[in-house]
Amino acid sequence: MIKPQIGKCLKLGMQNIPQLDSKSKKMVQCDVSDIWHVLGRTWSLVILRNLSTNETIRFNELKRLVSGISSTVLSDRLSELERHGLVIKKIYQEIPVRVEYSLTKQARELEEILVDLGQWANKWKPKQKKGD
Repeated sequence: MIKPQIGKCLKLGMQNIPQLDSKSKKMVQCDVSDIWHVLGRTWSLVILRNLSTNETIRFNELKRLVSGISSTVLSDRLSELERHGLVIKKIYQEIPVRVEYSLTKQARELEEILVDLGQWANKWKPKQKKGD
């Protein structure tokens, strides 16, 4: 069986599922679980949020913004997000080599959701006690 492309999930969204035949419905539901798997990985949403605030960003700059992430994990997550069509990696043939990352048009559609998610998280995060 050919694995469906993750982009189909983001483009179709849940509202279109009832309009599809049963075979397509199953495929889209698979896509939806795929995107939740990608976005649910540790650091993925933090990386996307930081990329959304910059037109392009270099690896080390992104690593500084995402405090606590190792270079290996950042590289793995960026590669995974690129494979799923959410991140563009542009390599410049210079010495030293320059690599920049940016969001795809598809991922830019997630920006509003990321902002809303951040606001929700700030609203419900535990209040810190004075003196902590």
